[in-house]
Amino acid sequence: MSLMICSPAYFFASNSQSFSREPKSQASNLPSTLKWSPFYQRFFKTENLVSRRKSRFHVNSAESDADTSKLPTQISRENEAVPTNNGGNPSASLLSFLCPLLKLFSGGDPSRERNYTFEVATSSLSTLARLPWGSRSLSKSISSNEIATLNPPMRIQIFEFEACPFCRRVREAITELDLSVEVYPCPKGSVRHREMVRRVGGKEQFPYLVDPNTGISMYESGDIVKYLFQQYGQGRKPSVGLLESTILTGWVPTILRAGRGMTLWENARLDPPPKKLELFSYENNPYARIVREALCELELPYILQNVGEGSFRSNILLDITGTKEVPYLIDPNTGTQVGEYKKILSYLFQTYSTATA
Repeated sequence: MSLMICSPAYFFASNSQSFSREPKSQASNLPSTLKWSPFYQRFFKTENLVSRRKSRFHVNSAESDADTSKLPTQISRENEAVPTNNGGNPSASLLSFLCPLLKLFSGGDPSRERNYTFEVATSSLSTLARLPWGSRSLSKSISSNEIATLNPPMRIQIFEFEACPFCRRVREAITELDLSVEVYPCPKGSVRHREMVRRVGGKEQFPYLVDPNTGISMYESGDIVKYLFQQYGQGRKPSVGLLESTILTGWVPTILRAGRGMTLWENARLDPPPKKLELFSYENNPYARIVREALCELELPYILQNVGEGSFRSNILLDITGTKEVPYLIDPNTGTQVGEYKKILSYLFQTYSTATA
C-alpha cells in the first residue's frame, strides 16, 4: 500500500559521496548545461521502461548483473499497471484529511525552539507503538560471508516522506535487512522529488523504489518489502507482523508526531546541496526519527546508513565517532560531522534555510 499527494516540482541534479564510492555511469542526450549525478543518469536511462506503464517486477537493465528471472510472476502482474490517479485510495484520503489537523496541533515552524521534553516523549511513544519492527538487523544472525552478499554494489533509491505509515513499513524492512540506501524525501509541497516520481513512474505515490542493480522500479509498500527480502534477505521472509501491523499501529507515529516530516518547510532552500548528506540511524530510534523529519521538511536527499541492533555498520560508526550512538550526521558540503539530535536540528535549519542561501 502506498500514499499519493500531489504538489508542484522541478528537477535537480546532485553528486553523491560517502565513505564508500559509488559506481560511475554515463548518460546520453542530456542537456549539457546540467551536471547529472550517477543516480539521475541511471534514473533517466530507465525512464522509457517505466513511463510506459509497464514497470514489471523484473526489468532488463544494462547495468544489472543480478538474475531476477525467478522472481514470483504474481507480484510482477500486480505492478504491471500504473494508474494516474489515486482511485479513491482510502489511505491517501485519510492522510489528506489528517494533514491540516496535524499541522494545527503541531509545534509550528520546525526551525523554532522546541519543547524537547515533549518531542522526545511523543517520539518515544511512537517507538513503543512500532516495537519490535525497525530496531534490529538480520546481520546479527548471519555470517560475515553472507553479509557481503546483502549489500548491492549500487545503492537502492527510496522516494518517501517520513510521516507516511507505508513508507515507514519500507524503512523498517531496510533496517532489518541492514541496507544502505539513498533517500529522496517527498514532503507535501515538494519542489523536486515528487515531480521526478510522477514523470518516471506515472503518478505521485509513495513509497517508490528504484533499484539500479536490477533495473526494477516499483510502487506499493507491501510489494517493495517482499522484493527487498527476496532480493537481499538471503531467502528470509519479513518479520512476523511487519506487513500486517502497519494498518493497526503504523499511523500512531504519524498522529503522535503531529505530522512532523510531512510538509515542506516554507523557508527551505529551493536548490539542493551538491552532495548528499549522510545519516547514521535506524528506523525506530526516537532521536533519529526527529532528525529524519527535519531532513524531509527540508527535502534534503541523503544516504541512510542503517545501524540497528546487530548491524555490521556499528563498527564503522564506532571508528568514525568513538561511539555507537545515533543519530549521527555527516555533511560533505560543509565538512560538518555532528551527533546529538538537538545539535543536528539546529545545524540543518540554519544551514539549509533560504536566509543563509
